[in-house]
Amino acid sequence: MTTATPVRLQVRPITAADNAAIAQVIREVSAEHGLTADKGYTVSDPDLDALYQLYSRPRSAYWVVELNGQVAGGGGVAPLPGGEADVCELQKMYFLPSLRGQGLAKRLALQALDFAREQGFLRCYLETTASLTQAVGLYQHLGFVHIDHAMGHTGHGDCEVTMLKTL
Repeated sequence: MTTATPVRLQVRPITAADNAAIAQVIREVSAEHGLTADKGYTVSDPDLDALYQLYSRPRSAYWVVELNGQVAGGGGVAPLPGGEADVCELQKMYFLPSLRGQGLAKRLALQALDFAREQGFLRCYLETTASLTQAVGLYQHLGFVHIDHAMGHTGHGDCEVTMLKTL
């Protein structure tokens, strides 16, 4: 008789030691969905390899999801660059296939939105691409509505889907 190894999931704040692992997750998921330079997408993000430092700033937070001790996803929230003081941005929500379908993206997004409210934000903005249909569906389910213009100065010129939620 074989006993299944229990799956260990943990959602926790990012640490400096997580920088390389979460950057690799983001690169893998981007490539999986064809969001690569050879397909015309801008993939250089100067902060990608230093997410702990980026999200250590005031009113910012990022959480990683560990699967059996390995970083397999994450997401965060921070003030919208170049935006109004009451607007935050849901950012860098990426999950390896091993995490999908378990409600973790919803759980993490709700955690980020709760944090944003605690920080005094009144609205949450996000940008994504239409090819990420499951993500767009999740955001709609969470109450984000499509808007017809970009907000702030995110540098995400390839993200044609812009959404906003009143907190």
